[in-house]
Amino acid sequence: MTIMFNKHPVAPPDDAPMRERVRFSDLEAGYRGRPVLRRLSASIPALAMTALVGPNGSGKSTLLGVLAGVIEATAGQLHYAEGRPPAFVPQRGAVGDALPLTARQTVEMGRWNERGLWRRLTRRDRALVDSAMERLGVAGLAARQLGELSGGQRQRVLIAQSLAQHSDLLLLDEPTTGLDLGAREGITALLTDLVADGTTVVQATHDLEAARSADTCLLLGDGRLVGQGPPEEVLTPAALSRTWRPA
Repeated sequence: MTIMFNKHPVAPPDDAPMRERVRFSDLEAGYRGRPVLRRLSASIPALAMTALVGPNGSGKSTLLGVLAGVIEATAGQLHYAEGRPPAFVPQRGAVGDALPLTARQTVEMGRWNERGLWRRLTRRDRALVDSAMERLGVAGLAARQLGELSGGQRQRVLIAQSLAQHSDLLLLDEPTTGLDLGAREGITALLTDLVADGTTVVQATHDLEAARSADTCLLLGDGRLVGQGPPEEVLTPAALSRTWRPA
């Protein structure tokens, strides 16, 4: 079998109804011989919020990891339109509370990909960190330990870290899981504002209310694409009943 995995930027066709930020076809990926994504083909529109929706085990986190470059696809093609490398916000549990990091140090980590681990931050780096923390409303938490923050505060710090990477493609894995209603609504409103400011946002979620606030959805089931399009067309009772099968 020939494996094709192309990450070179490509320009979308001029007649495309909505400019694509990412396109993938026949994508396959998994873990230690266990297939998860099965010949998945779809696209991510630019300057929009896309929700990857599905029950646990549907492949949405794996797909997000492939798009972020932290999981290697085993087959298929992956194309990015021109832009900066994606910024990835993992699930909250993936960042340990025991790490002795302040909120500002956590956001500064967003500059490591460009500056390196041991190089001092430049004035521009510090300005990007300041701007990201102000944008997320966490500048006042700069000296607080990450593990001391509430769930909503911590999620905002992690999103600020991604913004400090100065990317126009933001990938988030379950950004509202475990948060109370007010914090969930705040994160959803924040992501909507980021799209309005020129960021393409992709979030993996099993929260149907969060998914319904997106511009477009990819509904996944058993590693396959069940539907793609506006939430009101994709998240229908019939489609959801096929996807969320009884245990």
